[in-house]
Amino acid sequence: MLRTRKRLREALVAYGFISPWLIGFVLFMGGPIVASLVLSFFRWKLIEPPVFVGLDNYVEMFTADPLFLQSLKVTGLYVLIAIPAGQVLALWLALLLNQKIRFLGFWRSLFYLPSVIGGVAVTVLWLWMYQPDYGVINSLLELVGLKGPNWLYSESWSLPALMIKSLWSVGGSMVIYLAGLQGVPRELQEAAQVDGAGEVQMFFKITLPMLTPVIFFNVIMAIILGIQTFVEPYLMTLGGPSNTTLFLGLYLYQAAFRFLKMGYASAMAWIMFIIIMTVTLIQFKFSERWVYYEMPEG
Repeated sequence: MLRTRKRLREALVAYGFISPWLIGFVLFMGGPIVASLVLSFFRWKLIEPPVFVGLDNYVEMFTADPLFLQSLKVTGLYVLIAIPAGQVLALWLALLLNQKIRFLGFWRSLFYLPSVIGGVAVTVLWLWMYQPDYGVINSLLELVGLKGPNWLYSESWSLPALMIKSLWSVGGSMVIYLAGLQGVPRELQEAAQVDGAGEVQMFFKITLPMLTPVIFFNVIMAIILGIQTFVEPYLMTLGGPSNTTLFLGLYLYQAAFRFLKMGYASAMAWIMFIIIMTVTLIQFKFSERWVYYEMPEG
């Protein structure tokens, strides 16, 4: 009996300490999540009472809204192209910065710093750099005799421009890859060298397999963030020209706060959630075939 009271008292103390987080989660995360799920079955324009419409919002998205399908296409292209390119660049930089060179700490900080300085400020900076007349990028192209395109005003170049801008923040993934490289057992590399393996063979046969858990983590996080892309298209293109940069996150925002279709936007948010969950579960399912985890003996 005394032990039961002691455990109850310890539990109450523990819940007392975590109660601020629990209250915050219920009020600012759990509550809004449940509310958005309920609202996804209503048609609500804020200034009018909500009207229950069942699954009409979901049906409309896939059958009567070409902009929603366009946003899925744009987001899918971005994820399929920008994410692999960013991960390859991040791994390449990590391999370079894993060498014994002078001022190594400086170079690591230099490449990591852009990923810290992100958000609106960097997006505005790239907006200036992409200016067709006086932007830095086109000015540099003119120095080598090339005429730069109207990056953000061209249907052909607007989405590639946002993909190129996404490479600015590969420093975060680079640091994680660098930590993974530090954990590759040195004795495996030395044994491979004794057997006559070259640098390329050691990379594909030892380094890359040992990095697969890190690659798996980075790819999942990058895809989740890529599907939720919002700041760049909102500040740089507003979805234009001709909806070539209408990302799913941007269209969701427009549906909610421009067209005041709160129920429709809530349904769109849940579709985004389902897409993210599906892609993540698929990756976990197939990770068993290519992700290698080194297990201790016994």
